[in-house]
Amino acid sequence: MNKSILAMVLKGALTVFVLLAISFSQAYSQIKGDTITVEINEKLPKDPRIATILSAVFPGAGQVYNEKVWKLPIIYGGIATNLYFIEFNNRRYQLFREELRKFDNDDPALSFPNLNREALVRNVDFWRRNRDLNFVVFGLIYALNIVDAQVDAHLSGFDISDDISLIYEPSYETLTAGGQLVGVSLKLKF
Repeated sequence: MNKSILAMVLKGALTVFVLLAISFSQAYSQIKGDTITVEINEKLPKDPRIATILSAVFPGAGQVYNEKVWKLPIIYGGIATNLYFIEFNNRRYQLFREELRKFDNDDPALSFPNLNREALVRNVDFWRRNRDLNFVVFGLIYALNIVDAQVDAHLSGFDISDDISLIYEPSYETLTAGGQLVGVSLKLKF
């Protein structure tokens, strides 16, 4: 991948990210004279379907929708690192593939004169396998981004209040065999 194309893609991704972050903001501010008032809307549970679609269309958009913006550097760091290794492994693969072609054509201008044909074939296979594995890792990062947005949206409606208690209560049960059971039950209330 050409460096200028990669730079344009990253610049476009950053622009879209900033626009999405602004449009999905849950707080708004009003400036009146010297004071700024900030009103925060009540947090409603997020829609998992919307979060999934957003993350599928644009990686990280579901996390912005779920108000978990801190996850974006992790996602984009993983994507950028993976793109670097795809490009690196592809460069090495192309180099050794060209060397193998030169070796087969008895070209005297070899970059690796100490390597025989078997070593060149092993290097071609090694770098191609690494490149292809990085494509699989890219797919996993993309899928994890989507799954994370969906799960986070599902859990956004989960009550995490401080009202958690452990209660001991007497228990009285009738067994199906006709007996009765008396004991103590332990209940976790949340």
